[in-house]
Amino acid sequence: MKKARLVVAVTGASGSIYARRLFTHLESVPALEVAVVFSRNAREIWRHELGAEAAAPFRIYDERDFCAPFASGSSLFDRMVLIPCSTGTLARIAHGVTDNLITRGAEVMLKERRRLVCVLRETPLSLVHIDNMRLVTCAGGIVCPATPSFYSQPQSIDDVVDTVVFRALDLLDLPSPARRWGDYPMRGGAGDTAPSA
Repeated sequence: MKKARLVVAVTGASGSIYARRLFTHLESVPALEVAVVFSRNAREIWRHELGAEAAAPFRIYDERDFCAPFASGSSLFDRMVLIPCSTGTLARIAHGVTDNLITRGAEVMLKERRRLVCVLRETPLSLVHIDNMRLVTCAGGIVCPATPSFYSQPQSIDDVVDTVVFRALDLLDLPSPARRWGDYPMRGGAGDTAPSA
């Protein structure tokens, strides 16, 4: 089996828990090399939201380290996820501004036609955000808003977070323990109708 190589970038948007849960699941994925980069703001948000220093069970690169392997298209890293992805980072990716290792890594993924997933964490969205989402999508990236689903009947915050993390794993073509639509009985009967307006 070909070894998959994944870059995980954590930016300064709210939602550090998404990255932490992703790290937990990635530890059980076989034949996977993971590189991690935190932005300076991501470290601050992580401390505020999770009450600890930003950490990962994988090799961490400094956001200013342009000697990291995934800063070059000659590297074998073949997929990247930004989780959570701030709208500021998305804007820089959309317009080709490579001011740190995160945006350079994303640029490499796009120019080499590799998988780039941006788990966007913002609401509501302005037209500027929507235009940047369109540009990244047209360039070959995937914008996956951090929008939880509830049909799996999550019982905890981690369960809710996992609905987004598992979606990101699917988009990265990596295994996930997600419960799929139709994997469990639906409540109600076939004769149920939607309430009238």
